[in-house]
Amino acid sequence: MGPLGALAITGAGFFAGTINTVVGSGSLVTYPVLIALGYPPLVANVSNSIGLAPGNLSGAWGYRRELQGQRGRILWLSTYALAGGLTGGSLLLAAPHAFKAIVPALIIFAALLMAVQPRVGRWLRERQKDRIAHPRAAAHGVHSRFLLPVLVYATGIYGGYFGAAQGVILLALLGLLVDDTLQRLNGLKNVVTGLVNGSAAVLFAFASTPAWGAAGILALSSVVGAQFGAAVARRIPQAVLRAVIVVGGLTVGIVLALR
Repeated sequence: MGPLGALAITGAGFFAGTINTVVGSGSLVTYPVLIALGYPPLVANVSNSIGLAPGNLSGAWGYRRELQGQRGRILWLSTYALAGGLTGGSLLLAAPHAFKAIVPALIIFAALLMAVQPRVGRWLRERQKDRIAHPRAAAHGVHSRFLLPVLVYATGIYGGYFGAAQGVILLALLGLLVDDTLQRLNGLKNVVTGLVNGSAAVLFAFASTPAWGAAGILALSSVVGAQFGAAVARRIPQAVLRAVIVVGGLTVGIVLALR
């Protein structure tokens, strides 16, 4: 990895940290950069997971005001998030050749999720209005208490395996099953995805062969980018960020599929 490669990874990590905090799917930026620099798919994926995990936690810290009063939720869901990340990471390491075959489909799937995110957001806002007008019965809370951990675990498996756009899925689930504002749920989403990616990153650090130089650059730049995202990038038109991610992700997925 030469100076230009290090610069490309730094820029990708900063941008990924920013968009992970605001809209998610930073892996759709960093993973293709690592592939373009010549890293094999498995090495690129595990290095990406290790590198972006600190940025996820930095983004959660940036949303600490929205996390006030959610300690119980975080403790409740953390076990399922950690277990999901470890399960997904273990599946990746158990069948690395399968990952190389399906990664184009995963990238295209993540890009399409990002494309429909505005619709998900509008749907969640409408649900919040309905909840205010028609408070749910107590049975809803019981239903959510059993269903949400299972779905967080399932999302964690996907996140530990690849991870791009897991925040879109998770925010939709939280909006469906947890009564709270979207900003507070977004803060909770950042914590849960940070735990998923962090648990997978620890596994990869001990059980695989990441490119430590690339992972280290991603870690530093994504931490800075996450703070920028929490403080400033909320004011950047999300449609612009999303369009870049979607077009880039679809392009990379199609190119890899045709190889």
